[in-house]
Amino acid sequence: MTSNERGGKMKGKLAIIVAMARNRTIGINNTLPWRIPADLKRFKSLTMGHHLIMGRKTFDSIGKPLPGRTTVVVTRNDTLKIEGCIMAYSLEEAIKACAGDDEIFIVGGAELYALAMPLVDTIYLTKIRQDVAGDTHFPEFDKKQWQELAREQCSQETPQALEYNFITYGRK
Repeated sequence: MTSNERGGKMKGKLAIIVAMARNRTIGINNTLPWRIPADLKRFKSLTMGHHLIMGRKTFDSIGKPLPGRTTVVVTRNDTLKIEGCIMAYSLEEAIKACAGDDEIFIVGGAELYALAMPLVDTIYLTKIRQDVAGDTHFPEFDKKQWQELAREQCSQETPQALEYNFITYGRK
């Protein structure tokens, strides 16, 4: 379906990709509070070749543009320039900068997730099946507006013992 057939809406789907503990924790001290190699592999396979929209603090936690993807950094600082990244000063501006991509990924942090939630079509969630201490949390969302499209149960022993699910939600 072309963008004209969809009434001139943006061409691509807008997706959130996030790893979240049972108590909604997504970060602590601007880092991930867990190490899940399979989650990083899933993130890479889903996002490769696409645009990633992230807040400046999320970019700082990663430290560099990710190879094979276009990084769009949303910041309030209109003088900030980051080599290899597209700078945007609102979520709307960031989405416009991704024109032509068939799937655009919102990759954090919490404030950007909250702003994007009403706009997204898909949520790729890694749900850790335990509470984890943290200072950053994923916003509440109304599960009645979403249908579960896929779920995979996973567990790992190293680098830390964790049980988690890869869940894909689509907006109803």
